[in-house]
Amino acid sequence: MKKKKIGVGSISLLLVVIAIFWVFKIDGFCLGDHILSLLNIPAWSDGSEGIHYTAFSALILLIPALLISLKFKDNLFSKIGKWLSIILIAMILLSVFFIIQL
Repeated sequence: MKKKKIGVGSISLLLVVIAIFWVFKIDGFCLGDHILSLLNIPAWSDGSEGIHYTAFSALILLIPALLISLKFKDNLFSKIGKWLSIILIAMILLSVFFIIQL
């Protein structure tokens, strides 16, 4: 089996990890919400409920992660970056239909 090397495709996993920290509340802290509040942009459509705008802005990281992983699929971590980005993109898009608060 050919050993995979770190390359451009490896960035896909890094982008997914950044997107996770951007959108999910970890130990009571959500990076995306904090940065949006510093910019005086609301993170939620209705105070602390409703549509979580931060989740949709995470697509800015997740879509390139998916595209990079597809283009450079022979690089290390590219496959896991692809599947994680697909799962998170699906969760965000499905949340529109089911109003799941991330």
